[in-house]
Amino acid sequence: MHEFDFAKSSYSSTAGECLEVARNIPRTVAVRDSKTPDGPILRLAPKAWAEFVASQR
Repeated sequence: MHEFDFAKSSYSSTAGECLEVARNIPRTVAVRDSKTPDGPILRLAPKAWAEFVASQR
């Protein structure tokens, strides 16, 4: 199994309210809470991720 290469959002606050996103696995965008890196990982199709991001603008 491949490992996700997570990166923090450039919009992350200094208060620790951060998302980390990994896009290094084909056909998968993985999202996790940076405060709990060993916690659950949300796996999304790239289209679903793009729609989510677009809805936040």
